[in-house]
Amino acid sequence: MSIQTSVLTELLYDLPDWRSQMYFKSSLVALSHAMEDRILASSDVPLAIATFQQERFYRQEAHRYRRIAKKTQQLYVLAVPETDFKNHSGDYETIAFEATDALAREWHLIVLGENYANCLICRERTSGLEGNPGSAMDSSRRFEGIWTSNRHVTVRAAELLLDRIAIYRPELAKKIERAKKRYLKSKRKTRSSPPELDATSPDPFVNRLVNYLQVGQHKLIKAYKKMELQEQRERSIHLMTAAIRRSLDPDIILQVAVEQLGRALGACRSLVYQCGDRDEIATIAYDFPSPHSTSLKGKQWPLQQNPFFQTVVETQECLFVRDVRETPQFKERGNPQWKKTIAEAAIVSWLLMPVLYQGRLLGMIELHYCGENFGQWRSEDMSLVEAIANQIGVALIQAEAYANLEDLNEQLEALDRTRANLVAITGHELRTPLSTIQVCLESLATEPDMSPELRQVMLNTALSDAERMRKLIQDFLTLSKLESGRVDWNPEVLSIRECIELGISNNSARKSPEDMPSIRMAVEGDLPLVKTDGEWLVEVVAKLLDNACKFTSADGEILIEAKANGNGLLEVTVADTGRGIEPSRLETVFDRFYQEEGALQRTTGGVGLGLAICRQITQRWGGKIWAESEGKDKGSQFHFTIPIFETPPSRAKKTSKTTSKPGRRSRKNQ
Repeated sequence: MSIQTSVLTELLYDLPDWRSQMYFKSSLVALSHAMEDRILASSDVPLAIATFQQERFYRQEAHRYRRIAKKTQQLYVLAVPETDFKNHSGDYETIAFEATDALAREWHLIVLGENYANCLICRERTSGLEGNPGSAMDSSRRFEGIWTSNRHVTVRAAELLLDRIAIYRPELAKKIERAKKRYLKSKRKTRSSPPELDATSPDPFVNRLVNYLQVGQHKLIKAYKKMELQEQRERSIHLMTAAIRRSLDPDIILQVAVEQLGRALGACRSLVYQCGDRDEIATIAYDFPSPHSTSLKGKQWPLQQNPFFQTVVETQECLFVRDVRETPQFKERGNPQWKKTIAEAAIVSWLLMPVLYQGRLLGMIELHYCGENFGQWRSEDMSLVEAIANQIGVALIQAEAYANLEDLNEQLEALDRTRANLVAITGHELRTPLSTIQVCLESLATEPDMSPELRQVMLNTALSDAERMRKLIQDFLTLSKLESGRVDWNPEVLSIRECIELGISNNSARKSPEDMPSIRMAVEGDLPLVKTDGEWLVEVVAKLLDNACKFTSADGEILIEAKANGNGLLEVTVADTGRGIEPSRLETVFDRFYQEEGALQRTTGGVGLGLAICRQITQRWGGKIWAESEGKDKGSQFHFTIPIFETPPSRAKKTSKTTSKPGRRSRKNQ
């Protein structure tokens, strides 16, 4: 037996003054549990009727209904059977109905006692936009219906459900009749009878609780939508990145880009073309039209006649035009041929995003909305288009680089020369400490009777040479990252005095005090602040100090000074009284692998990368580094400059209170 009429529809027909409200599944679960708990907590013996859409929903609550059955013999549970559920008379009545029955889409719970009444009659909304109506675990499923403590409404709902139960299970007719006589008879009102709660507000506290759940569910749905948009954006960018990694062919990469943009943003047409800022026309080779839009692939696209294109070239920023026909550029400056092109393409809303690389225009991404479909752009959409434009820029530059074989060959030759220097220097630099470490470890392993003092000497020697090797490898990694541009720079406003103090501290922690020359700092306290990456600034100071300590005896002196040079730069000087540098070699000391004494006749460690690293760092923040010396054994001075932070007068006081502390972040592999 399958009944197609909804209980909610029948109830609202009998109660024309009532209107259904919208509830989420999470709210109905909370209300149902509250009604069931009231039965368990009360001494009353009520009539209880519950309908479940599927047997698996009932199984989750079966233990509660076994407890409720101990309170009343008038308990009826209805559900669509899946495995074990069937018509049965035990501790309580179970009624199985077909999956095509209207109850399969409804959620009902009725509790009718002598002193209280509660009614929950709801029907699932299968046309809702949020959630997935078919998902049993989706708390955002939406229902419409009535929840009330009005006895008259509860009695009528109970009567409708008992009549249906009598149809499904005719053998229960006598039991149902007894339930009707006991619970559905009219109840006289007396002075001692509590007043019925208002139909629209069965319980103020519970009503507020349900409203809270409803609002929370709305926020959850909004969060899901935002996560879905973010996931879509990340997926599009991932596909673009994967395409770049798989192939350097710009044809494949650009076609993937327009397809992802078209699908992600729902534009009528997405296209991308390569061009320069002075090109007259461009040929559209990559586009992705919607099913109802025409393709522009192969067409000549005017550029210099397009005022929107010129605006993007001048500003180097994205431009969105909501209604092309209402803009002054279209009405006043538009060329007739250009207007004709727009009319043929049926463009109404227009987005232009430049593809740039270091200020150079490589191409343009365009998204068109056609007919009467005006585009609505959110910040997330702009971010997605900008991210894909950046990926396209990277792809075009890579393709351009690989197309230029002559430049590639020169790079390979330079790499080969670097490799030869690396092998020549590191072969000695690595072999020496490895040999020392091996001798020390073999001695420790084969001489069990070695004195504790000698054992400690061996351990200290091995540790010292291991640290020497670690610093060597670390310098290689640091220089590689700097030269390849794979370093994240985080400019911040800093005090140069604090950075110098950190550099001295880092250097002193790695050296024995008796082997170090004295270090004196002459830095005035009123120097202006600088704006650069604090960690890399400390790195430069530490490496210059380390270099000065290598070539200065323990009875020598190192002086660190800082002053403003009047050109918007702060100049830092690290001067020593050590070995000095020949004037002819003041420039070459900053080259990679430079060794003044020769690679194999040195009296100090290192492979000549420290000063090369300092030069890379200072050039990156817009400064420069140079060396001065009067010659052999006359000491040397290393100078570098840092941009001064220009504080607006109105904000000078505020900025001075919020100066960043350098060296708080950590770089991986540093």
